[in-house]
Amino acid sequence: MATKNSPGKKSGSGRRYGKKAQEKVQEELHEMKEGKLRSGRSGKKVTNPKQAIAIGLSEARAEGDKVPPAPKKSSSSKKSSAKKSSVKKSTGKRSTKSSSGKKSSGGGSKKKSS
Repeated sequence: MATKNSPGKKSGSGRRYGKKAQEKVQEELHEMKEGKLRSGRSGKKVTNPKQAIAIGLSEARAEGDKVPPAPKKSSSSKKSSAKKSSVKKSTGKRSTKSSSGKKSSGGGSKKKSS
């Protein structure tokens, strides 16, 4: 009697990552463990395994290996830029109030014990 696939699982979708992409990620993780892996722009040493995986996938993607597309960042960057602009406005108002309001004698709030 032949076994059938369960109805909830996908069949025939294939591998998500190609063999070369897996090898590239493995190489990057090995370099990170040896302390040889450096980040691209700043040249700092990579110590986070997740960052090493991201570097390996990025290089595999650049070489044309089978890798899913990188996640989009457009919606989150719009939100963060809106937050930054509102924070800048509010910090400017706060700094003028706090600088003029911080004139105190120094130890007036402490209790004196006799």
